[in-house]
Amino acid sequence: MNIPNLKKYNSNNFFLLAGPCVVEDEKTVMEIAERVVTITNKLEIPYIFKASFKKANRSRLDSFTGIGDIEALELIAKVAKTFNVPTLTDIHTEADAELAAKYVDILQIPAFLCRQTDLLVAAAKTGKYVNIKKGQFMSPEAMKHSVDKIIASGNHNVMLTDRGTTFGYQDLVVDFRGIPIMQKNNVPVVMDVTHSLQQPNQLSGVTGGKPELIETIAKAAIAVGVDGLFIETHPRPQEAKSDGANMLHLDKLEDLMTKLVKIRKAIL
Repeated sequence: MNIPNLKKYNSNNFFLLAGPCVVEDEKTVMEIAERVVTITNKLEIPYIFKASFKKANRSRLDSFTGIGDIEALELIAKVAKTFNVPTLTDIHTEADAELAAKYVDILQIPAFLCRQTDLLVAAAKTGKYVNIKKGQFMSPEAMKHSVDKIIASGNHNVMLTDRGTTFGYQDLVVDFRGIPIMQKNNVPVVMDVTHSLQQPNQLSGVTGGKPELIETIAKAAIAVGVDGLFIETHPRPQEAKSDGANMLHLDKLEDLMTKLVKIRKAIL
């Protein structure tokens, strides 16, 4: 992948997109980045720091949406400079694409917006790598059209991420057949482990989750041959301002990555 500062990409390992759901404050962002960089360097896992600079898709109006666009983007840029790693953030509008591209290496299209042509084209025209999350309502075969929109806009730097498929009103399932199907587009395919374990549309307006199954989903994805993993992690998930119910506790990350590296080596 043509991503600046992506280290150890020739290690034959999967790559990792990991970080907090959203930029909360400098202390938390830097704490997470430092721990994940240490772990991935030790295990020779190519690492991309991820964090949303704002959350535009919360269930309730009073939910936390961010600390301010520029302040959050500057903190993500500080992670890149401090730890010399590539970075990723979500965008929700065409204006977001132009703004965020000044600060990060990868623009991520949220699952609900994976068919939004104007947004995809705007992201593509920045020249940045574009990570498109598969809509919970989309078949893996149909994601070809989202990839085609990026490529037809003159940008071949694209990847796809599976984050589960709607199962009833309040649950998601992972169909691992989707990984090899989406790889037929000749782009890297990522498994979003933590969002696949969400329980959306709860009466409280706060999304639930099943973090106890993170290891199960991650192991299966590596065994199937996924190119990368997406994991949201936090040192204090119970205090996280977004998606704490399905995050991986930061203290559990190294043990999980160690197990996954062994599985990766076994299938090569």
